[in-house]
Amino acid sequence: MRLFTPADAKKANAIAKLVWLNPFTGERHPIERKLVGVPGEGPLPIKDFKKLLAMPRELLQPARTQLMQPGGKNAEDFAIYQEVVFFELFHAFVADYDKLIVEAHDRGAATGRVRFYDQFEREVNHWMPGGFGGEYSGFPTARLFAVFFQIRRAYYHIIHYIVGSSTAHRRLRARIWQSIFTRDMERYQRALTERLGDVITLITGPSGSGKELVARGIGLSRFIPFDSTTREFSEDFIRAFYPVNLSALSGNLIESELFGHRKGAFTGALHDRKGYLETCGPYGTVFLDEVGETEPTIQVKLLRVLQTRQFTPIGDTEPHPFRGKLMAATNRDLPAEIRAGRFREDFYFRLNADRVETPALGDILAEEPGELERLVAFISERLAGSEGPALTAETCDFIRNQLPYDYDWPGNFRELEQCVRNVLLHGDYQPQDLRRQPKGQPEWQQRFAEGGYTVDELLRAYITPLYDKTPNYEELGRKLGIDRRTVKKYVGEAADGD
Repeated sequence: MRLFTPADAKKANAIAKLVWLNPFTGERHPIERKLVGVPGEGPLPIKDFKKLLAMPRELLQPARTQLMQPGGKNAEDFAIYQEVVFFELFHAFVADYDKLIVEAHDRGAATGRVRFYDQFEREVNHWMPGGFGGEYSGFPTARLFAVFFQIRRAYYHIIHYIVGSSTAHRRLRARIWQSIFTRDMERYQRALTERLGDVITLITGPSGSGKELVARGIGLSRFIPFDSTTREFSEDFIRAFYPVNLSALSGNLIESELFGHRKGAFTGALHDRKGYLETCGPYGTVFLDEVGETEPTIQVKLLRVLQTRQFTPIGDTEPHPFRGKLMAATNRDLPAEIRAGRFREDFYFRLNADRVETPALGDILAEEPGELERLVAFISERLAGSEGPALTAETCDFIRNQLPYDYDWPGNFRELEQCVRNVLLHGDYQPQDLRRQPKGQPEWQQRFAEGGYTVDELLRAYITPLYDKTPNYEELGRKLGIDRRTVKKYVGEAADGD
C-alpha cells in the first residue's frame, strides 16, 4: 500500500532531495522553485520559502495516517517519508537552535540544559511511531538532534564569517561546508560524524583574506553528541576552539603552549601545565595559525602528532593521546618554502589532507567590481550603525575618485576595513605600498617588475639615458641594433615630455 498519492509522491521526492544538499552550491534553488511554482534563478524570496516550509506537514499528515494502518509501510515510500520528516523536524526547530547559538556567542560559553529537546523527541515519536527505518534503523533521536544542531551551527558560522556575494565567496562557503560535512552529507551523518576529526585542514591565502575566520567557521561547527539523559551537549562548542599564532611565539613557548609541561621541566616551570593538545577534547579543534613560520624542529614534533595522534609534554616521558582536530593556516607559498629548504615536505603533505584557499580581494574585484560596495556596506554598518549607508557612500566615492581604478588591495579585506575607518575618522585613506622594492632600487626597476610600462614607455625609458652617454643618433642606433630615426623618435618624445 502506497503512502503518497502520485501527485504527493512527486513533491515528497523533491523535498527528500533537499534534506542533505550543500546549501551554498545552488543545487537546491531549482528544486525549491519548482516545488512552489516560482520561475527564475537563485534563492527563493522569503514569502515563497514560507510556502515551501508549509508543504511537508501537508504531505506527512495523510501519509502518517496511511502508515499506521496494518500493512501500510511500503518500503520505498517509507524511505521518502522519513526524509520528509527530517526536513520538517529540522526547520521546525531552527529558531530554537539559532537561539542556542546566539546566546552562546553572547555569553562566551554554551548554555547547559537544552529545554526544547523534550518537544523535539515528542515530534519524532509522533511522525516516526515505529522508530527510524532503513539505513537509519536504530538511529537514536539524540543523535539526530545533535546532527541538526551541527548543521545549523555550520550554516550560522559560515554566513556570519564569510561575507560577500561574489562567485568567489560562494565557492568558498561551499568549500567550507564540504570541509565540515564532506561532499556527501547523508553519508557523513550516518557514519562519519565521529571520524572527521582525524582529517587535518590547511587554509592558505594572502594575508588579510580571512583565513582565521574560515578556521573558526569550521572549528565551531564540529559534531558534538547530545546526552538525552542530562539534556546537555557533551562539549561547549564556543570553548572547544584553541587558536595559536605560531609566528608570535618562540620555539620553547610553542612547545609549552601546545604540548604543556611538567613541574621542574625547565627554569620557571613551577607547576604542571596542560597544553592545548591535552586540553582539547575529542570534539575540540587546535588551530595552528602562521604554520609556515615554524622552525624545522617544531615541524618535526608537529609531524609526529599528525602521524601518531600522540604528543609528549615537556619533562614527561609518557606519550598522551591527542583526540581533537588539527587545523593550520599560512600566507606563505609552502611549495616554494620546501624548495628553499625551510619547510618539510612530509609535514606539508600531512597538513594538506583538506585544503581551503581564501581568495584575494583584488581578484574578487577584478572579476566582479560591484562587490566592493557590498563589502564596504557590510563594514560600514558594523562600524557606524545607522550611519552605515552614509559612510558607505562616502567611502565608495573616495575609493573611486582617489585611488587608482585598478588598485588591487594588497592588504585584502583587512585593508578595506582600515580604509573605511580612515574615511570615517579623517575623510581620506593613504595606502602604504608594503610590496615596494627595498630602498635604493631605481623606481623604473620596480615599475618594470610590476608590468607598469607600455612598450613605448619602456623603449623611451631605456633609450633616453643611453643617449645621454652616447649623444649620437647614428652611433647609438648601431649599438642598439635599431634605426637612427627610432632613437631620435624616443629621445625626442622624452624631451617633449620634459
